[in-house]
Amino acid sequence: MPYYVYILQSLKDHKYYIGSTSNVDKRVQFHNAGLQRSTRHRIPFKLVCQEELPDKTAALKREKQMP
Repeated sequence: MPYYVYILQSLKDHKYYIGSTSNVDKRVQFHNAGLQRSTRHRIPFKLVCQEELPDKTAALKREKQMP
């Protein structure tokens, strides 16, 4: 099952957020709905980049490599 690493940019403070998920569209909606406690004060977000990886383990490893 493919997994994705994604980068969001806050339109409020222009900072980035990096995460991983199996469904990028659903995860972006989750962030923009204010349901993620760590990012709710920075909404709205736009999707800047996404990278497909073969599985969750590979996605988590790749996420940690990003600055």
